[in-house]
Amino acid sequence: MTLTVDLQVASNAADLPTAEQIERWVAAALAGHQWQDGDAELTVRVVDETEGRELNRDYRERDYATNVLSFPFTAPIPMPVTLLGDLVVCAPVVAREAAEQDKTLVAHWAHMIVHGTLHLLGYDHIDDAEAEHMERLETTILIGLGFVDPYEADAGN
Repeated sequence: MTLTVDLQVASNAADLPTAEQIERWVAAALAGHQWQDGDAELTVRVVDETEGRELNRDYRERDYATNVLSFPFTAPIPMPVTLLGDLVVCAPVVAREAAEQDKTLVAHWAHMIVHGTLHLLGYDHIDDAEAEHMERLETTILIGLGFVDPYEADAGN
């Protein structure tokens, strides 16, 4: 599989993960899914709170900046590369949540990228069963990446 992660940084935030880290986290989330044998591409856009709030308001009707938004893409015709969609990550929200949850910034970034990528694959957490399944998958992926369970109360990494 050839994975292309188009990284767009539209944020002035410090301590952002590298393109290599983001690609590694995306690849871990994609492992074992149908894109394993073909080429896949997605965009990760890192934004500040103004853009994050606008997108969340316009697409989800929630007037606040959230940590990660996922915009899956389904091609209307077969394509040589699977375009998975776009992730929009609000850097200040991720940093604030990491501090509030007593997690390292890199661990929370990894979690948000894995979480958003799973949404692009069709996973969701609308009901309890879906949420439990998605959380187990996220935990397995993050532990495989060397992080602790992000849902443990003391997941300070």
